[in-house]
Order: sequence, then structure tokens, then C-alpha cells
Amino acid sequence: MIKISFKSLLVAVFSVFSLVVSAQTEKQAEAATKMEKMDAGEIILDHVMDAHEFHFFTIKNKENPEASTNAILPLPIIVYSPGKGFSSFLSSRFHHDQVYDGYRLLEPAFIKEHGLDQIKDAKGQPRYEVGKIYATDAAGMPLLDTKVYDFSLTKNTTQMLFTLTILLVLMLSIAKKYKNGQGVKNAPKGWQNAIEPVITFVRDDIARPNLGKKYKTYLPFLLTAFFFILINNIFGLIPGFANVSGNIAFTFVLGIISFIVILFSTNKHYWAHIFWPPVPHGVKPILIPVEILGIFTKPFALIIRLFANMLAGHIIILSFVCLIFIMGAMKTALGWGTSPLFVALAVFIYLLEVLVAFIQAYIFTTLTAVFIGQAFEGGHDELPGHHDGAVI
Repeated sequence: MIKISFKSLLVAVFSVFSLVVSAQTEKQAEAATKMEKMDAGEIILDHVMDAHEFHFFTIKNKENPEASTNAILPLPIIVYSPGKGFSSFLSSRFHHDQVYDGYRLLEPAFIKEHGLDQIKDAKGQPRYEVGKIYATDAAGMPLLDTKVYDFSLTKNTTQMLFTLTILLVLMLSIAKKYKNGQGVKNAPKGWQNAIEPVITFVRDDIARPNLGKKYKTYLPFLLTAFFFILINNIFGLIPGFANVSGNIAFTFVLGIISFIVILFSTNKHYWAHIFWPPVPHGVKPILIPVEILGIFTKPFALIIRLFANMLAGHIIILSFVCLIFIMGAMKTALGWGTSPLFVALAVFIYLLEVLVAFIQAYIFTTLTAVFIGQAFEGGHDELPGHHDGAVI
């Protein structure tokens, strides 16, 4: 009887243990499933990448996901393909993987579902691009060989035009006040109080020290670059708006414009220093390629510095937000317990990004002024504090 009772006790203990382990395994599997459904990388990239609409929030319908409410602002799609001509419609036509007028906007879900990411080119790279518009066949599958020219207004383009309009209206209204004597004969008012110290700062702390007597020639360009970058940085921090400064195409164009201005500011002394530097002859074959490479590294530094700094902050903020849901998927109590910490970190980085928005506009403008000043190399009388080709 004792043996039988002991065996029964062991069976009961192991049964309870098996149930506990099974339940825990099921919870872990459920948490893993939730984490798989929530792809943090995809969510972050979706927020920082360009798109054909402004997406503000989504109210999900658990019973019918397709009936979820999306608060969006669709943007115009303008495409052209040979033999078909131009087509224009709103991006909302592409919702729920729809094909409209023979075109499809490729989304990650559609690519995974149909295995399009497995179609590789000669270099082993996927031939289909996420977020690109393709012409489709009768079955709605994208056609690779059909060329489509996309002239659509994306959210980055739309917001850039919007911020440019605001900047023009603001600056023209301030200029009109100065023209009418406001701020000249008496104290400045309104936006004049905010803008005038910034203009004075760019003139006295960026243009004059680096450009000397020629600062007035380049001041309009430096002020335009500073305010244009600043206003896009600030709008990029508003929830729902696009992070235009975190787009490599935006910073690339700004860098190329600065590069052109730098090249047109050079003189014979600058190029003589590049192709025949004042160093021993044995060192010239080594230094000349370095000097030539330095011509192109300057705009590259402008492009990458602004792009990386403005993109990194947004990714960090979104990562902290995603960690809340990842922890909650693992365990509800863990999600609630760690959320105050992650929210505090996200707010801290956000406030830091506000400071970075001003700093990056300042750095881009300052480096541009420094590079233009270096293009005057050889004209020592042009720059105060300029000695032996260095800007002090």
C-alpha cells in the first residue's frame, strides 16, 4: 500500500509539473508569436522611410483587421509608362493590396506572401523594391520589364514644399516690415525678435570669421541653408510629419549644392596647392591623391553627418517605444513595469533631438563656410586670422 501510494504521489507530482511546464511553454510560444507578428524593424523603417501618404494612427479591429480605421492623408500618385501614358490618382487607391489602373504599390506583406524577395538579380539582390510602384499583369502581379516613371508627391517632397512655403512667407513678411521701417527706426516686433538674433549670429559667428571681406557675397546662401535645414529638422520632430532631414536624397542635394558653391569659389592658389602641394618632392606622389580625394570628402562629410544624426535620433526613440510592446508580449507585468523607464528614455532623446535640430543646422552651415573659406587659399589678405592655408 505504501509503495502504491508513493507511486501515485510521484505520478501526481510529475503530472502537475508537466502541466506547469506545458502552460509555461504555451505562454512562451504565444509571446513569441506576438513578437513575430510585431516586427520592430519593419515598424521603425516604415516610420523613417518615405511614403505616398501621411499616416497618423490606426484603430485596429481585432475581429476584422481589414475593417481597421486608418487616419491618413493620401497623396497624389503621378506615373508614366510607355504605351500607356500618364496616370494620376490618390494613394488611397492602393489600400489593402489593391491594384488600380494597372499599377501596384509593392508592400512588404505582398512581397513575403508571394515570395518576390526570393527573385534575385545577377548580384544576388532582390529585384523588387519595397514601396515602389510597378505596372501589373492581368493577375495583378508586378512586371519587372515594364518601365514606370514615378513623379508622385511623396510625404518628404510634400513636407519639403510645405516648409519651404512657410519659410518664404515668414521671411518675406519680416523683410516687408524692415522695408516699412519697423525694426529700423524703432524696436522690432513679433517674429523679427526671434529671427534677427539668428541672422546676426550666422553673420557674425559663421560668415565673417571664415569668409572675411567676402562674407556678404555668401551670406544669403548660408542663411538659406541654415534656415531651410532648421525648419525641416523642427517639423521632422512633430508626430505624424516626415523626417525630411533623415532622408539621404535631401542631404545629398544640399551637399551637392554646397560642393558647387565651393568649386566656384576656388582660385589658382587653391588648385596649385592641390596638384603641387608645398612638400618635399618625394612626398608629393602620396599627398596629391590625398588632396584630390579631399575635394570630394568635404561634401560627403556634409551629406552623411546631417543624414546620420537626424535619422539616428528617430530610430532610437522608436526603438524605446517598440521595447515597451516587446516586453509586454513576453509578459504583461514586465511590459507595464518597464514602460515608465522606456517612456522616460524616449522623452529624453526627443528633447535631445530638439537641441540636435539646431546644432546640425549650425554645423552644416559652419562647415560649408569653412570649406568655402579654404577655397580662397593663397589669398592671405582675404581672411582675418588666415595663416599658412589654415583658418584660425
